[in-house]
Amino acid sequence: MIRLGAVGDVVRTLPAVSALRAGLPEAQITWLVEPVPSSILAGQPWIDDVLVFPRAELMAHLRHFRLIAFARCLRLFFRDLRSRKFELVVDFHSILKSGLLSLLSGAGRRVAYGRPFGREGSWLFATDLARLRLPAPGSKLPRFQRNLALVRFLGIEAAEDVQPLRLLPAAESGMAQASLEGRPVAIHPGTSDSTPYKRYTVKGYAEVARALHKALQVPVIVSVGPAQADRAFAEAIVSESQGAAVLAPQTRSLGDLAALFSRCSLYIGSDTGPMHVASLVGTPVLQLLGPTHPIENAPYGGTPSKTLRVPQPCSPCRRGCAEATCMKAIEPAHVIAAALELLRGSAASEPKPGTEATPG
Repeated sequence: MIRLGAVGDVVRTLPAVSALRAGLPEAQITWLVEPVPSSILAGQPWIDDVLVFPRAELMAHLRHFRLIAFARCLRLFFRDLRSRKFELVVDFHSILKSGLLSLLSGAGRRVAYGRPFGREGSWLFATDLARLRLPAPGSKLPRFQRNLALVRFLGIEAAEDVQPLRLLPAAESGMAQASLEGRPVAIHPGTSDSTPYKRYTVKGYAEVARALHKALQVPVIVSVGPAQADRAFAEAIVSESQGAAVLAPQTRSLGDLAALFSRCSLYIGSDTGPMHVASLVGTPVLQLLGPTHPIENAPYGGTPSKTLRVPQPCSPCRRGCAEATCMKAIEPAHVIAAALELLRGSAASEPKPGTEATPG
């Protein structure tokens, strides 16, 4: 099967692959993925093998005009790909690159999305196209449901409550020795370097941290992702929180990050891969959403969650903007109130999983 990246998209494919394993218990399942998100796949029992597409190495060769090294790297990868003699490819990515890779695998049957979910002509490389039905013209499907629908297209009855993510045993995780008091609240403020417009404000996060620490007397930890700007952003929040928040223990992989979030009582952050990781390990999620689509990017439906979003005339959008008006419009008071609802689990006020709230 193919889902190359990014982290959030790979994570949102895990429940579908769990369902695929349940429907094909004797199959040898290999996941073709890019290097960055590959660490989250380690130890997942429904995956037999992980094949990493060497994108970073190939791009480095091209940037430095090492054309012979580029050709050698690509040839070795394709040799490995073809040697596995795949019979079926399920292309969850369905873009031009994944379509080409599915064809080059030599598999006799190649299943992908038809339009509009299949893009860049990827359907030209498939033998079977899944044309998913939308609830209404122009409507959207959550990515989790879209991936499960591709499994159902294969004739496998994919349940909504499949086991989504297995944590590595504590002895194998870098989090095994990390010191955490109780069940802290996790704030993950960063995003990828290319999507700074998804970030909430330093002052907003700091105010939330102060209020939750005072109201609940629980630790508030600020986790740091791999993006270059993440650490400075996280440190600014810790400084502004006036002692209410501390930096989270360092994590070496996405598996470690999953272990960290599993030990927290609540996750707060924007639309990122780590947010979906938190929802898959069962940690309640408070999603702060601005430019991205609230339905497509909803957290995993099997975990309590709430999405805060203030609709703007220009959102949702795919490109974002430097002003990030949609993120700045979210009031810290509304974040605090939603966090307390999720933490306290009030029967009268706790939202259903995936509920979107529009602050007034």
